[in-house]
Amino acid sequence: MAEKSDKQPAGSTQVPDDPLLWPLSAVRLAMDACLWWLERAPAEQGDSSLPWTTQNTVALELPTMRLRRCGETRSGQPAALICAPYALHRALIADFAPGHSVVESLQNGGIERVYLTDWRSASPEMRYLSIDSYLGDLNVAIDEIGAPVDLIGLCQGGWLSLVYAARFPAKVRRLVLVGAPVDLSIDSALSRLVRNAPEVVYDQLVARGGGNVSGEEMLRVWSKAPSRDDIATALQIDLSDDEGAALLQRFDRWNAETLNLPGTYYLEIVNWVFRENRIAAGNFTALGREIHLKDVKAPAFLLAGLDDDVVPVGQALATAHLLGTPPAFVAAASEPSNHLGLFMGARTHAHAWPRIAEWLRDDLTDVLARTA
Repeated sequence: MAEKSDKQPAGSTQVPDDPLLWPLSAVRLAMDACLWWLERAPAEQGDSSLPWTTQNTVALELPTMRLRRCGETRSGQPAALICAPYALHRALIADFAPGHSVVESLQNGGIERVYLTDWRSASPEMRYLSIDSYLGDLNVAIDEIGAPVDLIGLCQGGWLSLVYAARFPAKVRRLVLVGAPVDLSIDSALSRLVRNAPEVVYDQLVARGGGNVSGEEMLRVWSKAPSRDDIATALQIDLSDDEGAALLQRFDRWNAETLNLPGTYYLEIVNWVFRENRIAAGNFTALGREIHLKDVKAPAFLLAGLDDDVVPVGQALATAHLLGTPPAFVAAASEPSNHLGLFMGARTHAHAWPRIAEWLRDDLTDVLARTA
């Protein structure tokens, strides 16, 4: 989403347009001759100043997250847990505004028990938290909700959800992966960027943040904020009226409220997930056990954006072939959307998310009978 100059500085590397994965695009930062950051550890940011779109309460306080219970819930119904991306911005990406909210779309589609991972900004004390730390707290959250759950992973919350489903297959009833990078051997601008940068680039970024990656400082690297056209494309609406002006202001505030990432967690993502492709290759260890995606046999729904340059449609949909889920139980869809539009776009919420909600509610027994 970041607007870039047509002329790239000598020696620089093109970065993805979407802010969700800016922390992985540290090449421009570390190779820039104008590294002027202060040598200090970033302080933890407080709660967002933006109100949530959907009424929610904090169901559980954990070191990595607040587990939010959205709306009124009824026991006995399958629960859906939205695993938000933990990659720079707050979980409000999943509940941005009326008509632009994953939570709202699921509830309007008849999914009454909806929960959301509201990830915390990393404080200096959190700098050694790892992927296992986040998987462990995700496991505690799911036990609190009551397994099995329908797990909905957005962007980087997608690979985290998939790893969780492979580690605890009995605890996931159905799996939804939206714009999720999993097999990084499939070419994309982002995967090339991360692979080609020297490892020291990322180590220096963490060192400059005092052991964490500073979201505020990462945001400062960009000389221009997302343009009005960028935001209109993500939200998939005309911003010329009063409602559009209010959404534009809200987006600007959301974009400015960043999260810090623990350095250990960040480096594991860069090296294990993006550079070494361990999840897709079958040599990723999660909570002490090597996981294999063929152990994931839950019904799965994959959603991709046709205009997504962060996680291209081929990469997002290729995950289906890595799963142990029978083909009859794998649904896939693509939308004319960029990356952010998959989570925030009005058109995507009018078409794709109602289909996902219906798929979550459907009894798949008939599908099994037809394919037996």
